[in-house]
Amino acid sequence: MSGPRLSHDLRQRQSQSLVLAPQLRHSLKILQVAALDLRSVIQEELQSNPTLEELPLESADLDKSETADTKDETSDKDQDGAREEMDFTKEFEILGKLDDDWRDYLANTGGNQPQSAEAAEKRQHFFDSLVSAPSLQAHLMQQADIADLSPQVRDAIRHLIGSLDDRGFLTQSLADAALQARLPLAALQEAHSVLLGFDPPGIGSQTLVDCLLTQLAGTGRGTSLATRIVRDHFALLARRRIPELARKLGANPDDIQKAVEEIGKLDPAPGRRFAEDTNRVVVPDVTVEKEGASWKISLNSDYIPRLRISSTYRDMIARGTLSRDERDYLRERIRSGKFLIDSIEQRQRTIERITREILTAQGEFFEHGVSHLKPLTMTQIASVVGVHETTVSRAIANKFIKTPHGVFDLKYFFTTGYQADSGTAVSNTSVKEMIADLVTLENRSTPLSDQELVVKLQGKGIKLARRTVAKYREELGLLPSNLRRDYG
Repeated sequence: MSGPRLSHDLRQRQSQSLVLAPQLRHSLKILQVAALDLRSVIQEELQSNPTLEELPLESADLDKSETADTKDETSDKDQDGAREEMDFTKEFEILGKLDDDWRDYLANTGGNQPQSAEAAEKRQHFFDSLVSAPSLQAHLMQQADIADLSPQVRDAIRHLIGSLDDRGFLTQSLADAALQARLPLAALQEAHSVLLGFDPPGIGSQTLVDCLLTQLAGTGRGTSLATRIVRDHFALLARRRIPELARKLGANPDDIQKAVEEIGKLDPAPGRRFAEDTNRVVVPDVTVEKEGASWKISLNSDYIPRLRISSTYRDMIARGTLSRDERDYLRERIRSGKFLIDSIEQRQRTIERITREILTAQGEFFEHGVSHLKPLTMTQIASVVGVHETTVSRAIANKFIKTPHGVFDLKYFFTTGYQADSGTAVSNTSVKEMIADLVTLENRSTPLSDQELVVKLQGKGIKLARRTVAKYREELGLLPSNLRRDYG
């Protein structure tokens, strides 16, 4: 029984990987990234696709109808079949079909059944996690899980992964690791050798020199001048002593300079790319502000270049002077560029639609502030917008919204909650704010215990277990009552 079932599961995964073609994966990536990061994605495409061009600032403000007229004129020049190549209905239908497949799957597995507050919170955490970048340890464990390792070596590599610092360097000797893990030294040595072959290159190194040498060896530069400099003259490299390096290695100073520049492109801390950047600049992707008696939603497009397909390449195809290979190449590039433009437009439409539904659901928050935040799940928004929860999850990932009450992560508006005695739904974020307010106003000589906080909340119509109050208090960074007491 288990054999056929496993085979069926494998076929399902293969089918999904075939559906998610590179263009569709690119479209999902565009949906997920923030505005600042999207500009980098677009710039990469501009560099690799000659048929794409960025509209200059003075042209970007032209009326959209004028731009559409220009596109119609140039498209009329294309040969027969060009219009068909620009139709992306099928690609976007596939994305919609994926949504439908997920919806059917969840329905068949009871995904739409009523849930307790705790189950809903776990479900929300699952969707939040879908768009979170994996930690360094998770990234490495995924590779370890598919590696062909003996049980001892697998235990050893798990220990080593847990011993890496934020740079991705090993913080203890293999001998110490063997003693700590109570495993044979040979198992740790084999595990370390395997770890050095994992992505990103240089991970698991014990020194910066080892890290750089591993990266050079991984690109086939293990016997290069750059390798000799790092391995034999790292102190001179650190001080950029080009003339002295040239003398010691008997090399031309220009060659030394090129080798030093090559070394400068290596990653001295491969693990840091997985660390959370707490100093990032937050640029709102969307702004909600009140104008008179109504609310206005404005998408931030300042960091998103306006693109168009170059008429030059369309004309080249229309003239019929190109070889078949040249014509096919340009048509493929034009198709890719048009798909990028359509994906960006679809991204903006999706964010706008989701924001509008958040505004409808959380109207009291926008009017009065955090204390009026209501419970809201991605399932609710997805059902109104007509997409799956995973699409909503991707669309709000790394996105920020500017409101009259400050700038918030879009995820902030999705929270589970409780039913007050009055029948009003209250989000757990609002409950946390109530707890914070109670602690702020308490008498420091007799601070409120968790049980007393439970009673206070009951007085507000909110019934919570003491362990839930304790959990929220800890999440707020508030100490227990015995440690909040002021003995002065």
